[in-house]
Amino acid sequence: MWVLARPLSGFAETFSHYIVEVEGGGGSDRPEYMDGVESVLFVASGALDLKYNTAHAKLTPGSYVYLAANEAWCIRNLWTGTATFHWIRKNYEAVRGVRAPESFVLSEADVQPEAMPGTRGNWTTTRFVNPDDVSHDMHVNIVTLQPGARIPFAEMHVMEHGVYVLEGRALYLLNQDWVEVEQGDYMWLRAFCPQACIAGGPGPFRYLLYKDVNRHASFEAGPGRRRRP
Repeated sequence: MWVLARPLSGFAETFSHYIVEVEGGGGSDRPEYMDGVESVLFVASGALDLKYNTAHAKLTPGSYVYLAANEAWCIRNLWTGTATFHWIRKNYEAVRGVRAPESFVLSEADVQPEAMPGTRGNWTTTRFVNPDDVSHDMHVNIVTLQPGARIPFAEMHVMEHGVYVLEGRALYLLNQDWVEVEQGDYMWLRAFCPQACIAGGPGPFRYLLYKDVNRHASFEAGPGRRRRP
């Protein structure tokens, strides 16, 4: 397991992000032991067997899993070879009167990417959760820019971002610096960090993007903090 981000003073505030490798025959009957924690899994390579609640799924590259807070789940590699997946964890922030989301499994291949306005499909976002569904307090999307496509201005967001480059190369603006990034690189962006991007090619530039959404800013300080509903 590689820990890319975790709640830590001066670093990630809302989430943790791991990359996990599971050898053939490996796995865990209790990966999550903390109360109130939700997870997203995204499979990068290999195959995994997932059980949660009464459901059972075989995960392959491109599989996306949302696991609700307090969901009992287990994961195994029942095949030969090594399987790799991203595991993003967050304390779920309940809201009175809003029903908490349920666990689900999707595949990237089954989700139609949405083109950003005015980009002719050269900049798209694959959304696994409906942005209008306020029961979710985090989004984990895949952003794709075709060679030469760009985020044409410096954006700033109120959300914290975690960005893992899945494929390709680009120039990425972080604060005042343009940084060359490529497959396997990871970026953490604090809220209000200016950002922009120019995809370099020769192939698409794709990244897995985490952000916290649909909740007030917390006034409770400290890593791993819990919020009241």
